Amino acid sequence: MVKYGLDYTRCRWILPLLLGIGVIFGIIALAGRGWLESQTLPYVHQASLWESCRRPEQGGEWTCESLMGYAWGRAAAATYLVGFILLVICFALAIIAFAIDTLRFNFIRGIGGLLFVAAMFSIMGLVIYPVKFSTEIEMTGINMFSWAYGFGWTTAIMEICLGFFFCCLPNYEDQILGNVKPTYFYSSP
Repeated sequence: MVKYGLDYTRCRWILPLLLGIGVIFGIIALAGRGWLESQTLPYVHQASLWESCRRPEQGGEWTCESLMGYAWGRAAAATYLVGFILLVICFALAIIAFAIDTLRFNFIRGIGGLLFVAAMFSIMGLVIYPVKFSTEIEMTGINMFSWAYGFGWTTAIMEICLGFFFCCLPNYEDQILGNVKPTYFYSSP
């Protein structure tokens, strides 16, 4: 943003916009039924963060079991949900921070730190789920962790990357606010 001379007034909403996209990806991960799916025929297993569903054969009725009956299921859901709530809080704080005409750069660095904490909780939930699911739940055939689980990891990666951006942005305070004289590389003979 600074190196290439992009105007601060035009680019100030990029980071909150990226946080908003992270929130949308987190909602998809929380609501999606594709955390685990059967990879090959017959498609007999499908799971979300909240429940595991199976059917006896192709075209049969799905029977679902709640994962909240397992301690690891509650732990995975709780840690991922805490990470998501912290992400939503960071999104709201970023909108507030960038809506004010004079940026408070220490406030922005705090948002970056909170994003790292959110990423830590999200990653804990994303690691607990597959490790315990594959050992505790009986699976038949070939199964894969699917699209909704991928959205969860995308959210966690976005939290880490945006945390770095929010923490490093105050280092360029003078350049962003236009307090530095431009350097010209042309000198008269």
